[in-house]
Amino acid sequence: MAEFPSFFSSYLVSLIVPQNLALFLLVLAVVLFIIRFKRLARLLLLSAALWLGLWSLPITSIKVGSFLEQQYAISSFEQLPKADAIVVLGGNTAANRLNWFEEEVDRNSTHRRLDTAEALYVAGKAPVIIVSGGANEGPVSEARGMEASLRSLGVPAEAIIREDRSQTTWENALYTKRTIEEQGIGSVLVVTSALHMPRAMGVFESLGIKAYAAQNPPQIQVPQNKPDFNPYLPNMRALAASRSIIKEYLGYWVYQFRGWI
Repeated sequence: MAEFPSFFSSYLVSLIVPQNLALFLLVLAVVLFIIRFKRLARLLLLSAALWLGLWSLPITSIKVGSFLEQQYAISSFEQLPKADAIVVLGGNTAANRLNWFEEEVDRNSTHRRLDTAEALYVAGKAPVIIVSGGANEGPVSEARGMEASLRSLGVPAEAIIREDRSQTTWENALYTKRTIEEQGIGSVLVVTSALHMPRAMGVFESLGIKAYAAQNPPQIQVPQNKPDFNPYLPNMRALAASRSIIKEYLGYWVYQFRGWI
């Protein structure tokens, strides 16, 4: 299995984010201009402007992001088979917005992974829900927080299993595999964001888990309630979305490199 430092992928994401890369290239261009590499400096300035401008357009996010989001898209839960458990992966994507290009976010314009898991449980798609996610900061794991939220939605305690050690998508699948083997669970419905689903399913399948994708609704779309929305005009929300999209592509490639997919 190829080794690839995890800190390097995080650094790479931070560097390639349009605003950060544009600033880095701008500073580098100024230095090159001062030491008289003027042609190269101009090329870097042009590259910075093009990279920043490209990702400021909603159409870029829509085209690049939806390529991942549509790979496991479903129109209704009826398309999904019944399984032995529902697995909810921890994490937060675009603040759970129903649409990334909405300026304001309230409870009516969000859809959490837990909402999908609860709906699947109520629909009788599986008898238990496994919540997967360790503690990011402090002593309380993400899995424990998700358990509390599911309880508030009416899911009984005996129908919830916690996996609270994982810190990455790879560990989500690895520790979930150990959990389902201990519980005698054969198949699972994986719940995560549409953008994250290709990487998540790749990892679950590589570990030999019988998994079905039950993703959240796609978020990277032209908003239906904004008739004046123009995907070809620069938009700050598009720039904000770019980090998640770039992170997911890099994450997928890094996982391929490490042999996890």
